[in-house]
Amino acid sequence: MNILIGGAWPYANGSLHLGHIASLLSGDILARYYRAKGEKVLYVSGSDCNGTPISIRAKQEGVTTKVIADKYHEEFSNCFKKLGFTYDCYTRTDTALHHEIVQDLFLQLLKNGYIYKREVEQAYCHTCDQFLPDRYVEGICPNCKKEARGDQCDYCSEILDPLDLLEKRCKICCDSPSSKKTEHFYIKLSAFQTELKEYVEHAKKQHLWRENAIHLTERYLKEGLHDRPVSRDLPIGVSVPVKGYEEKKIYVWIEAVAGYFSASKKWAKDCNQSDVDFWKTDTKSYYIHGKDNIPFHTIIWPSILLGAGIKSLPKHIVSNEYLTIEKKKLSTSKNWAVWVPYMIKKYEPDSIRYFLTINAPENRDSDFSWREFIYSHNSELLGAYGNFVNRTLKFLEKSYSGIIPMGNVAEQIKGAVQQLYDDVGKLIEDTHFKHALEIIFDFIRKSNKYFDEEKPWIQIKDQQEHCDNTMATCMYIIVNLAQLLHPFLPFSSEKIKELLEISAYKWEAIECTATSLKTVNPLFNRVDVENIAIEVEKLKKKSCS
Repeated sequence: MNILIGGAWPYANGSLHLGHIASLLSGDILARYYRAKGEKVLYVSGSDCNGTPISIRAKQEGVTTKVIADKYHEEFSNCFKKLGFTYDCYTRTDTALHHEIVQDLFLQLLKNGYIYKREVEQAYCHTCDQFLPDRYVEGICPNCKKEARGDQCDYCSEILDPLDLLEKRCKICCDSPSSKKTEHFYIKLSAFQTELKEYVEHAKKQHLWRENAIHLTERYLKEGLHDRPVSRDLPIGVSVPVKGYEEKKIYVWIEAVAGYFSASKKWAKDCNQSDVDFWKTDTKSYYIHGKDNIPFHTIIWPSILLGAGIKSLPKHIVSNEYLTIEKKKLSTSKNWAVWVPYMIKKYEPDSIRYFLTINAPENRDSDFSWREFIYSHNSELLGAYGNFVNRTLKFLEKSYSGIIPMGNVAEQIKGAVQQLYDDVGKLIEDTHFKHALEIIFDFIRKSNKYFDEEKPWIQIKDQQEHCDNTMATCMYIIVNLAQLLHPFLPFSSEKIKELLEISAYKWEAIECTATSLKTVNPLFNRVDVENIAIEVEKLKKKSCS
């Protein structure tokens, strides 16, 4: 089976925060799981280096957009790597190949009659003497009456035209822009109304999308799809490949989603492979993003694919809700955020991955609190999982001189482990990552109970064979936990893999083949609970909310 996994592209205008990771982490869980199953996986993403936010940041810092894009693209790449993300291709939208692919798609849509020219009114700032990119226009959303920018409202997810905003103001100078006529290209989204309605109904029946994606997309379809602009007067981006219009740029919201296609082409080129199989109708695709990106993945991208004659539409829409910080809405402008570069310097990557999975915003907003983060590490990772592994290995080290006995594994444990592979695998495939991790940790707690009830420290005195069986069973549990947890907690799984000489991760029950132990070190270290007050105070001091 061919598995295509696309992670949303963060804007290269500032550091990643935990909200980004909470919405993107499930992509890596899927990729690791399907590779362990032996499937052919292509996992792609990249940095969005063409958007207006980069231009705004560059103006604020008095540098070029390239300086900003280079800085944050490199930072993103390092952060994802340190968190264990296993992208097959992590690229950027300002590459020549991406521009070429996007322009090809544009021309294909134009040729097929799905793109046309229209004279329109666009926001114009006389003070700045320029047409304003949509994100340079701020004001009040006409739908929900909350603060919004000119392309989309973050509160109600309405896709907006800057001229629709109430109390409009220019982001650069804060003056009120007027409107001025200009010519732009539009995509005929209205032409795809019927096909997209059938597409959504199928996804709904098959339970392929998250509920938020179903509800929001149905709302757009009920209102009727409107043709949308695909070009804008932007400072950076992909030039419109039509004579006389080269100064105009292809709108970032149509260009960025095309990054999944251009990233697959880059992977194919770099690895001397073909990506054709990943764009066939029988490909199982997953698109991972936050709920603010839903319409771009359920309406815009499918329309582009249909219009270009590519029939491989997104199958699974994995649209996460928002992550709040200490019960308050995350705000980068007010610095009410927990930044990823800081987290990975101070805390273990598996701790971050565990917390953001077990508290994932899969169906509703979830909260990150320093108290819960540190207590979950100490009680679950260290107290349950780390404790089971450590007490087993330390007992072998002390009572067996590090030699692993050739005992019989308890049949009920074998049955439970096999069931775990089936259940966890099904949950991962159906994008229920939180539940998948919960049932593994429920099994870990039962394993600790098994150790307590068997009492190997007593068995070793006068029930040697029974003790051998107990320890063989515990080692069987450990090697299989390393495999089952590998998609979620790859760093601790790697420690076990090296220690117990597991050849390669598989998605099936395995026996412990190691005969002796090397030096045994704890899987996790305790985090001092005093850090809770320290971190909360740091957050409050840095924030201007």
